[in-house]
Amino acid sequence: MIGTWAALDRRALRDGAARLGDADPWWLLAGVFFTLLGWVVAGCVRQGALPDRLPPGLLLASQFAAGAANLLLPANIGAHAVTLRFLQRQGIPLARATASLALYSLVKPVARMPVLIAFLVAFEDTRRLGGIAPDRWTLLLAAGSVTVGLATAFLLLAVVRPLRRPVVGFLRTALTDVRLLHTRPSRVLALWGGSAAAPVLQGSVIASVGFSLGLPLSWAQVVFALLIASTAVAAVPAPGGIGPVDAALVFTMVALGAPMGLSTATVICYRVLTVWIPLLPGTLVLSALVHRKVL
Repeated sequence: MIGTWAALDRRALRDGAARLGDADPWWLLAGVFFTLLGWVVAGCVRQGALPDRLPPGLLLASQFAAGAANLLLPANIGAHAVTLRFLQRQGIPLARATASLALYSLVKPVARMPVLIAFLVAFEDTRRLGGIAPDRWTLLLAAGSVTVGLATAFLLLAVVRPLRRPVVGFLRTALTDVRLLHTRPSRVLALWGGSAAAPVLQGSVIASVGFSLGLPLSWAQVVFALLIASTAVAAVPAPGGIGPVDAALVFTMVALGAPMGLSTATVICYRVLTVWIPLLPGTLVLSALVHRKVL
């Protein structure tokens, strides 16, 4: 899927790379720093979602490799597959490893909401929402979709008996681990603190790239734009969020007062810096981990 996106968007990719060549190198260096810090935070969140201690170096390497794998499949499936394989290679039982991935996926969007609210309350320049606030029918549609999804899941469990035992076993393991993790302050800090910090770091990367190009928005506005965009299209299954998040991010930055062309250039350059440049080294790390049977 990522190859198709590259083939269809070669001109945008080329233009983004050219703009990066003319950008302020110090702001780009700051963007690289926040990108690297984001991988460290991702490893902390993974550790925080698991009671067992993992080797820090291999965990960080697995998250770097997972970033490359995440571009191949939608909805974070690639990253989760790499992480699941890594956890199993570390001797973690399948049920506990799967429960860890589920907890990781649940906590990230939940932790994003108080961060979004904090930015909205603390920074006055994030309140120029204009037309990006959803209307009543959009909210009703979202609520209806969630209700239908939950009802379908309960119906399947009620009708398909072979599903009950593994699902009940998974839930039992997950709840046991959640209780255990929340008795350890270090795990709580890694899980919830890391999940709250992750979108702020990602937004800082975008802000750094934008500042290098002359984007006329504040750091708070750019981070807030990312929080709004990622929350609005979180359910859209796209590899690495490429496509839906990009469009929503450009739309939100324009609503906050940035020019359309500059907002688009910022997002394209951000993707070049965080997706295309790390893709080859990430793939090499993935191959090395597989060769050494870490994955």
